[in-house]
Amino acid sequence: MKIAVFKETRPSETRVALTPTVAQQYIKQGHEVLIEAGAGLNSFFSDEAYTQAGAKVSSRAELAGADIFLKVNQPADDEIALIPSGKVLVSYLYAAMNRQLAEKIAAKGISCFAMDAIPRISRAQNMDALSSQSNLAGYKAVIMGADAMGKIFPLLMTAAGTVTPSRVLIFGVGVAGLQAIATAKRLGAIVEATDVRPETKEQVESLGGKFITVEGADAVKTEGGYAKEVSEDYLRRQKETILKHISQADLVITTALVMGRKAPVLITEEMVKAMKFGSVIVDMAVEQGGNCELSELDKTVTKHGVKIVGQSNIPALLPQNASDLYAKNIYNLLTHLATKDGMKWEMDEEITAGTLVTHEGRLLK
Repeated sequence: MKIAVFKETRPSETRVALTPTVAQQYIKQGHEVLIEAGAGLNSFFSDEAYTQAGAKVSSRAELAGADIFLKVNQPADDEIALIPSGKVLVSYLYAAMNRQLAEKIAAKGISCFAMDAIPRISRAQNMDALSSQSNLAGYKAVIMGADAMGKIFPLLMTAAGTVTPSRVLIFGVGVAGLQAIATAKRLGAIVEATDVRPETKEQVESLGGKFITVEGADAVKTEGGYAKEVSEDYLRRQKETILKHISQADLVITTALVMGRKAPVLITEEMVKAMKFGSVIVDMAVEQGGNCELSELDKTVTKHGVKIVGQSNIPALLPQNASDLYAKNIYNLLTHLATKDGMKWEMDEEITAGTLVTHEGRLLK
């Protein structure tokens, strides 16, 4: 089959859906690879590197003859127009929050596999782009927080006196939260974490962190590893419990998301006022509305003496690693879904059924 890769056009996006190394793997399987000129430059992959790997560097118009189209972000209107009916698109889609876009893709007759819809099952772990990107984001969030702080993380004993370790508080113990815990701990901080899922306590403690328990957490409903429904009563009790811990923290990192809905507000203005002067919040959920009510999208602001970092698309700050992992996620998915001769279309198979959002003019989810 012929596989085409778009150059990303979203502002500040530095990732690409295919790296030269993974392009070689497709070619060895018998596929032909086309990549839009300049697609990998922001990830530090030159056009020459793709050519040496065996791919053909092409104009956007030349991509139209492909069978499968790869992207990181949701397709723009001109990209949808370029993809012929009956062909395959693989990208992030978030269909529940982008219904009109999904309907437009379906109406064009494009079969779209959504990388944000990979089932959370063991045999799909190597395809799970949300996890691979969140892992990097959790690491980077700690580094960003450390850079924004006015003090170091570890205990330091000097002739001039002892420097006490920083205290880091992390909301949400998913993939990003766990990596943030591990990174902050390696840097020498005292780490605390909280999550609506009490079963994450053991994971936090295994990484050397302290788990903050909130009464009533066992009543929270989850789905696919994410919180599905969180009551107002639970959020109130969580805020009361967290208030004393957040007032001692030097760095707070929030990662809490609710599937298909706006991110829950976990840090109120009242809680920010209670924080130490000069402390830092990194709100990793800012693109979905933010876990801190004072966060501003793609801005770093100071409110009540607290620096609040609202950086969206954190994986794009690590484009080499993020592109490499994402490209491998797609490669593993396509190896499962297709051969060099075409798509398998095993509609009842769990991974196919989970990721296929549009097919034969219909919206499937």
